[in-house]
Amino acid sequence: MLGLNCVHIMGNLGADPEMRYTPSGRAVTNLRVAVSRRWRDNDGQLQERTEWFRVVVWGRQAEIANQYLEKGSPVYIQGRLETHSYQDAQNETRYMTELIARNLILLPRGNGRRPGEPEQDLEPAEKEELFELAL
Repeated sequence: MLGLNCVHIMGNLGADPEMRYTPSGRAVTNLRVAVSRRWRDNDGQLQERTEWFRVVVWGRQAEIANQYLEKGSPVYIQGRLETHSYQDAQNETRYMTELIARNLILLPRGNGRRPGEPEQDLEPAEKEELFELAL
């Protein structure tokens, strides 16, 4: 039977992106993304819960993320989950699950501007070009 490991999240960066290059020269950017949900409990009180995701972005998308995103930026990410084990300082085995991004889409902020879009108005063709970089 075939398996399916596909995750979609939409949230906001909790910190600025952290980019580096591998020894072979490939870009990799780490993101921390907060995904919040709100609901009303049985008493009608508004509740909120935030889940945090470690996201790893590779290649050209990693460079775009580093260039245009910052703490608070809204993003949509599609990818797969991977879990890694490591030894902590007390020699205990720990596990870390990461979302390995396949697609990263930069979303407009609450002010309607896309990430990296300047304050002044751009021509429509320039706006489309900037957005297509995210795809």
